[in-house]
Amino acid sequence: MAVNLEKGQKISLNKEAGGELTKIAMGLGWDVAKGGFFGFGGGSIDLDASAFIFDQQNQLVDVVYFGQLNSKDGSVRHSGDNLTGEGDGDDEVINVDLSRLGANVKALVFTVSSYRGQTFDKVNNAYCRLVNLANNREVARYNLSAAGSHTAQIMAKLYRHGGEWKMHAIGENCQGSSPDKLVPLLVNYL
Repeated sequence: MAVNLEKGQKISLNKEAGGELTKIAMGLGWDVAKGGFFGFGGGSIDLDASAFIFDQQNQLVDVVYFGQLNSKDGSVRHSGDNLTGEGDGDDEVINVDLSRLGANVKALVFTVSSYRGQTFDKVNNAYCRLVNLANNREVARYNLSAAGSHTAQIMAKLYRHGGEWKMHAIGENCQGSSPDKLVPLLVNYL
């Protein structure tokens, strides 16, 4: 059974997965908030998942997002851009092969941002979840408290500590419609 994380909570991925994780997926899902006359007219929301890869010196090594679907070393892959949030399940997925990440990699920070600048008060049921790809089992889920006038959120961080990978549910609301605008904020969470 997956751990339902709360803002600020940290977990050991190996412990929760029942063994060493090597291949994981970070899924992002959301729905359009109902609005307008009798709950109709919600439209579509284009949220974008991104993964920022940092080294031991807190320097950005690489970023994977809708404009660069694969990391330079091939260890991180993005499923592609979902422009609407329609449908059940994960709307965007970032796959990570932890065993292929360089030894200098300290952390991966996952964010979600609204490229069109739409605010999160138009979003419902937003979540991120970590899945063990070896058995397709959900390891952890973090329900994003999405409502608000922000255009981005720093969702979670995977980081190495004591020779194993851990996850930190960050859930920090911020402003930024594209990955480059979020980079200066991320160093505060390394």
